Amino acid sequence: MNVRIVTILILLITVIVSALGVVYTRHDSRGVAIHLGELESDRDALIAEWSRLQLEQAWLADAGQVEAKARDELGMQDPQDTRILVIRP
Repeated sequence: MNVRIVTILILLITVIVSALGVVYTRHDSRGVAIHLGELESDRDALIAEWSRLQLEQAWLADAGQVEAKARDELGMQDPQDTRILVIRP
């Protein structure tokens, strides 16, 4: 009878430890899932910002924009034909 009680106690302790392991694993899994959701949101925001920056870069690199900025802000103008020198080898 004594061996039977010890076996039952060992099985009971094993079941309790196993249940606590399952609870801990689920809790940890939920925490990781929440963190993953936050990282995905950050990734989506960064992708959107990258797209905006690509559009801005394309707009700034447009020759018309560069020429307009050079004329308006720097006061540049086209050279006169007499000031253009072509060197041929």
